[in-house]
Amino acid sequence: MPSTRDLKRRIKSVKSTQQITKAMKMVSAAKLRRAQSAVHAVRPYAHKMESVIKHIAEGGVEHELMQPRKQINKVAYVLVGADRELCGGFNGNLHRFTEQTLQQAEHPYEMIVLGRRARDFCQRKGWPLIHASTQIGDNPTFAQARLLSERLRQLYLDHEYDEIYIIYAEFKSAMSHAHKLKLLLPVTVELEEHHEGMYVPDYILEPNPADLLAALLPQYLGYGVHCILQEAKASEHGARMTAMSSATDNAAEMIGKLTLSLNRARQAAITTEITEIVSGAAALE
Repeated sequence: MPSTRDLKRRIKSVKSTQQITKAMKMVSAAKLRRAQSAVHAVRPYAHKMESVIKHIAEGGVEHELMQPRKQINKVAYVLVGADRELCGGFNGNLHRFTEQTLQQAEHPYEMIVLGRRARDFCQRKGWPLIHASTQIGDNPTFAQARLLSERLRQLYLDHEYDEIYIIYAEFKSAMSHAHKLKLLLPVTVELEEHHEGMYVPDYILEPNPADLLAALLPQYLGYGVHCILQEAKASEHGARMTAMSSATDNAAEMIGKLTLSLNRARQAAITTEITEIVSGAAALE
């Protein structure tokens, strides 16, 4: 059995760790609230812009960013990961999902990665990595999203890639998220069949639908990437808050067990001392 000194030292160490995990949990909870508010603010605008583009496309207007390539020669995958650890299985699950996705890839591909942990994982796997961005921050800005979307759009227009996919974690709640594989380019919208009595928006398009679609698509792409970055960051904060909460609870449980062991060790030491005193007194008689 460990000595009382060792048990006290371990209890002190676990309490120090518990203070750290509790502080990290509180910080992650505050960051999660901001990220969740950002996600809820970005989603409606992106969905509304998608409905406008869908309405224009229903009129038969075409654009190069919406035209699928007849032949797929090379594909790009954009992986939105994390820069840091201590977020439970967030990184590991995302990396496994990415590996499974690439194992099913039917065409040659190259990787564009956001996040230090995702970059390190891709380098360990030996995947073709053409660009990596780290230190994205806890609150991705629209400027960062626009810079990425412009680069992807130019790569697509230059026929460097015939399809561009993005892999990320879609935010569901503080406790859960879902891994998604989304086709970013070419831009796809599902056209709806209009039934009798169904509301059909009536827009007046100026100057003309083709020019409007050409102006809206880059913005739609930028806001779509921004929404994805916010979703991924909110999922990361939620995973980290949950992991730190579990670590804090586990530390409390460990402190309780160590305290019980310490009390038993003290009781055993006291019992031993009493036995020795009684034995010594009996010997003197």
